Amino acid sequence: MIHSQPELRTVNVVRYVTPLREGGSLPAIVEADDDFLYVLKFRGAGQGVKALIAELVAGEIARALGFRIPEIVFAQLDESFGRAEPDEEIQDLLQFSVGLNLGLHYLSRAITFDALVNTVDPLLASQVVWLDCLITNVDRTARNTNMLMWHKELWLIDHGAAFYFHHSWQNWQEQAKRPFVQVKDHVLLPAATELAAVDAQFKAVLTPERIQSIVSLIPDEWLTSHDSPFASVEEHRQVYAQFLEIRLAHSEIFVNEAQHARKALI
Repeated sequence: MIHSQPELRTVNVVRYVTPLREGGSLPAIVEADDDFLYVLKFRGAGQGVKALIAELVAGEIARALGFRIPEIVFAQLDESFGRAEPDEEIQDLLQFSVGLNLGLHYLSRAITFDALVNTVDPLLASQVVWLDCLITNVDRTARNTNMLMWHKELWLIDHGAAFYFHHSWQNWQEQAKRPFVQVKDHVLLPAATELAAVDAQFKAVLTPERIQSIVSLIPDEWLTSHDSPFASVEEHRQVYAQFLEIRLAHSEIFVNEAQHARKALI
């Protein structure tokens, strides 16, 4: 796998196309000034910028590890955008989301991964399970796989539920060392037979320098929330790096949990 320094483009949203109402936070398909369509995640929805931070950091970690991830872009929403929107709920969402949001390149005609129809080899299954244990992603179950099949290849999407530690900053260092017990519900866990090998492979990729390059992408304006317990934006940003570094240093904890959970299934 070839890895490069992460770099995100910034686009301006020019047209609201349609809401994706299957998402709890009302993401939408929008058109940007580069003429591409994006799935837009709004800063004014649901968990706000914390979901955007999770989407950004988890997505770029996955990309660094070689997974197929739709291009992630920063998406600027002007204050005048959406004034003509007739749906009051959507209009409120747009007004609360003025500024920098997050977009993912729209994969036209992609289909949702279905474990009953689509098969994943043990190595790839183990890689996805390991990733989700690292980032504590609770949203990759049979009920909601958050994976797509596009041109016969597996793509990972929707990581806004990852890093749930940042919804409560209490004892975040200890949370970094905890097993990921929700792995028992992971849709790919039954096929994940190569976790030990993946652990060694992926830890070699996610160096402190690589992690720093990813967390440095988090915009300052997403780190200035009123409930932040940190003295500065940079201190806030570094907690994400430190959480990941601690979790990687103790990865045997979540790997063992995943292996035990798999044995309980078979």
